[in-house]
Order: sequence, then structure tokens, then C-alpha cells
Amino acid sequence: MLLENIAVSVIIPAYNEEKTIEEIMLRINKTMETLGVPYELLVVDDGSTDNTRLLAERHKATILTSQTNRGKGYALKTGFQKAIGNVIVTIDADGSHQPEEIPKLLKPMMLSGVDIVSGSRFLGRQETSPTKRLNTLGNHFFNFLILLLTKKRITDSQTGFRAVRKRVLDEIEVVSNGYQIETELTIKTLRNGFSVQEEAITCVKRRAGNSQINVLSDGIRILMTILRTYFASAHRDFANTRVQNREPR
Repeated sequence: MLLENIAVSVIIPAYNEEKTIEEIMLRINKTMETLGVPYELLVVDDGSTDNTRLLAERHKATILTSQTNRGKGYALKTGFQKAIGNVIVTIDADGSHQPEEIPKLLKPMMLSGVDIVSGSRFLGRQETSPTKRLNTLGNHFFNFLILLLTKKRITDSQTGFRAVRKRVLDEIEVVSNGYQIETELTIKTLRNGFSVQEEAITCVKRRAGNSQINVLSDGIRILMTILRTYFASAHRDFANTRVQNREPR
């Protein structure tokens, strides 16, 4: 059995999360210290207009600040560039994810060398789902479309709670600046042959504020990202095959 040593960079993209950011950071630090692996905590303040950055600075973390709101994808890419761990964990700042479940994502990597472990809101059984019905239906539609295109089943393609090896991020190029980055990561890791595993996570109702996702506009962007990412990859694979099969003159 593989028992791998890892160093973890936990990245929190945050935009106007002053009501939840401190508690999330405290719980992450406590969880990681209990786990006993080397780690760093990176908070990417995506142009917040409230006290998110000031509150985050009170805790054990590196704070990365954008002067304007650039989007969740941009914030995550900023964190990816600065992270020094060989495993990256991404978690939302709004309190919907449970920091205590981070070890659940890391365990398959330590024991079996999995490349990506994604937290799924739709594995296992929850008494009540905090995810709005329309968002859930959209997620299931995107999951089905990804299954048709990649022949690989994913139950939660839109999850923001996942662990991924740094070398995976070094090998793929993520370009999305908005929420569609989750979908882009899902498609590109599946298409490039990395091992992906899902683990059931507990998702709770956001404690403050409303979701910043616009169901219609962000849904369209996610759909276009799925199609664009898949067909760009398929075209590249086809071109590479033609080059390899071309007979020398």
C-alpha cells in the first residue's frame, strides 16, 4: 500500500465573505494541524469591498489581493501560481463546505496515488439538500453531457471542493476566469487521462448572503466551456494522430 508524503496548499477564493472567512480559516488551520502534514493557507481576496481582507490577515495565512473583482477562476489561478505544496486543495469561503472533510479528499492520494479527488454533493445521502433545485438540475445536465463526451461518469462537475496534484495543474492550462473554471478542470483532467475519484461531502446551507452565480448567464458559460474544452482537446488529439501516422517522404 502506498503511503505518500504530501505538502498541501489550501486555496480559498473569497469575494465579500467577511461574515464567514474567519471561521473557515480557523477550522482549516485546526484541521490541517490535526492532520499533521506540511501545509500553507492561501486566501485570494478577489477585490472585496467589505472587510474580508482585513479579517483574513488576522489568521495564519498568505493573503493575495486583487484590486478589482476578476472572478473565481482568476482568483484560483492566482492561488495556483503562488502555491508551493505538491497537492492543492480548493474550498469555498462561504461556509458551504466543511473544512473537517479535507482529510477525506487527501486520503486517496496518500494511500493510492490518485491524481484528483473531487468532493461530490450528490454521492451518499443527505436528509436535505441546500443546493437550489434549478442549480441541481443544471449540474445533473452538465454531468450527463460530460458522460456523453468523455465516457466517464462524474456526479458533481461543478464542485468547488477538491484536491488536485500540483503537477496536474502544471500539465494542463486553465483559462476560465469565472465559475466555469470548475467545469474546465473536470473536463481537462478527464480528457488528459488523470485518475479522478469522487468522495461524498457534506454541503450545508450558506450561512450568509446569496449565491453569486447567475443561473442563466453562468449556465450558458458553463455549457460553452464544456463544448469548447472538449472539442478543442479532440481536435488536438486528431491533429497529433495525423502527425504520428504520416509516413515520411
